Amino acid sequence: MKSYRKELWFNTKRRREFINITPVIEDCLTDSGIKEGILLCNAMHITASVFINDDERGLHHDFEKWMEGIAPEKPYDNYRHNDTGEDNADAHLKRTIMGREVVAAVTGGKLDFGPWEQIFYGEFDGKRRKRVLVKIIGE
Repeated sequence: MKSYRKELWFNTKRRREFINITPVIEDCLTDSGIKEGILLCNAMHITASVFINDDERGLHHDFEKWMEGIAPEKPYDNYRHNDTGEDNADAHLKRTIMGREVVAAVTGGKLDFGPWEQIFYGEFDGKRRKRVLVKIIGE
């Protein structure tokens, strides 16, 4: 069995962004040489997420609006976590909502996805460097 590991780095310009990382993940899969197996992709920071969904701007707007309704950024004093001097309690909650990682089947050297499925990096406390781990195992 083969194993492949790579760290991807992101530094967003805004506090919150969704980045389609599918092409980068597909490049990792090609580099791995693995044709049949499993791919894991996870955010290695507790205020960021990796998830699978459709790459459609209206949907991304809806995610933002929905998450702000559940865990609004402000007022900062709504959150005990922010008593420590942080201002990112909402980002921790948004990460919990959107998830830490995705696992995808690899078949014939390709991501075994359904129609419209794409992998996204979700940033909820950006403007600083953060990592995403890609781990692929198989033959």
